[in-house]
Amino acid sequence: MKQDLLQLIIKTLKAEKPLIIVCVLASSGSTPRGSGATMLVFEDGHTEGTIGGGAVEHAAELHAKKLLQDKLSDTVGYCLNKNDVADLGMICGGDVTVYFQYLNGKEALPMFEYLEEAYRQNRESWLIRKIENKSVTSMGVYDKAGLHFGEGIEQEKLPSLIRPGAVYLQGEPAYYAEPVAQAGIVYVFGGGHVSQELVPMLAHVHFPVVVFEDREAFADSALFPGAYDVILGDFKDIFASVTLSEQDYVVIMTRGHQADFEVLAQALKKPLSYIGCIGSRSKIAATKERLQALGYPDDCYDRVHSPIGIDIKGETPEEIAVSITAELILHRASLNPDI
Repeated sequence: MKQDLLQLIIKTLKAEKPLIIVCVLASSGSTPRGSGATMLVFEDGHTEGTIGGGAVEHAAELHAKKLLQDKLSDTVGYCLNKNDVADLGMICGGDVTVYFQYLNGKEALPMFEYLEEAYRQNRESWLIRKIENKSVTSMGVYDKAGLHFGEGIEQEKLPSLIRPGAVYLQGEPAYYAEPVAQAGIVYVFGGGHVSQELVPMLAHVHFPVVVFEDREAFADSALFPGAYDVILGDFKDIFASVTLSEQDYVVIMTRGHQADFEVLAQALKKPLSYIGCIGSRSKIAATKERLQALGYPDDCYDRVHSPIGIDIKGETPEEIAVSITAELILHRASLNPDI
C-alpha cells in the first residue's frame, strides 16, 4: 500500500467517514495486478488506486459500493477463462482473490498513523491481517521492534508472513501480510543534469532517494523534487556522511571518472542490493584494471550494472533517466516477485 493511499485512509477515518479497502490477496495466470494491489472506494462513489483495471476492477468497485451500504467486509474470488476475457474485451486472464475491508470510525486510526510514520521514516514495516469468515478480525504492524497492535494474531505465524513480497496464507483463519515500508534507499552520487531528471522520476515510482554531491551549487534540494534528502559531502569519504545497508541502491554519476571510481571503490566494500555506474564500455575496462590493481577480487565488478540502465538507445538526460528508472524497477520487482 502506497503512502498516498495511507494518507487518504487516515484523512477519511479522522473525518469519521466509511470506506472500503479493496486489496488483491492472491492471483494466478496473467491477471493485470498481483498480490498487494490496492484500491480505495469512498462513500461518495469515487475511487483511488487500482487493482489492475478491466472487468475485475469494475466488478470489485460495484461490490465495494454495495458493501459500503451494507457496512460489511467480504472476500471474493474472480475467475476469468478465455471466453470471459474475450467477452469482456480484456487481454488478461486468470484467477484473483480480492479482499474488501469495511472501515468506519477511529478504531483503526492509530495503526494506520503508525504505518504512515514508518513510511515517512523509511522504516521497514509490514501490515498483517487476520481474516476469519471472510472478514478481518485483527490488524497489526510488524517491524524490527516486533508486532504492534494486532491483538489475536498468532506470533508463530510471523516467520511465514514476513517476506519481501505479499503473502496470503489460506485457511481458517487466513492471514495476509504485505510490506508497506521497505528499507532500501537509492543513493544518487552526483547532482548533474541526468540526476536532476532521474531523482523526481524515481520518487514518482516510490523509491526514497538521497542525492550526494560535493559541489555546493549542485547540492541544492530545489534541483531535486521528491528527494528524501540532499547531502553535501566528500566523494573520497562517503561513509563520513552516509551509512549504506544491504537493502540500499547506489547510482554513481558524478562529474568525472575519478570521482566515479572513488565512490565505486567504497561502495563495493558493502553488500548492497544494487550498484550502477554510468559510463562507456572503455571506462568499464579501465575501472576493472584499477580495481584489480588495488587488490579487489577479479569478479567484484560483476556486481556492478554498467553501463547503467536498460538499453533503450537513449541519449538525452531524460531518456537516460527513463532507462535507469526502468532498471531499478526491474531490480526491485526481482526482489519482490509476488507483486
